[in-house]
Amino acid sequence: MLLFASDALLPILLPGLPPSAGWLGQCVAAGWLSVALFNWNARETTLGGIYGRPAVNLNLVLYLVSALALLKAKDPTVAMRLLTLPVAVMALVYATLLLRGPFDRSAAS
Repeated sequence: MLLFASDALLPILLPGLPPSAGWLGQCVAAGWLSVALFNWNARETTLGGIYGRPAVNLNLVLYLVSALALLKAKDPTVAMRLLTLPVAVMALVYATLLLRGPFDRSAAS
């Protein structure tokens, strides 16, 4: 939604942002779309260790930078603070996967 209607959505989500800054929302949405496509293409690969390292690094950096940005935000709302916890947990999961993985899927079955 943000990719195609950022000029209408961003002023609602961020009241101080001018409508002419719709390109910013489109850039953020394009980045998230590219991460989603990369993860979709890597869904059949083993993740962790030396295998699937680009996918793990991509997600680790995404969630780590997002968590740090949410923690450092000035005048955070309650929603921002509530969003920080799951984002930080995902960063921890990918950091563990990078350092300890890969975890064999067939071992569980």
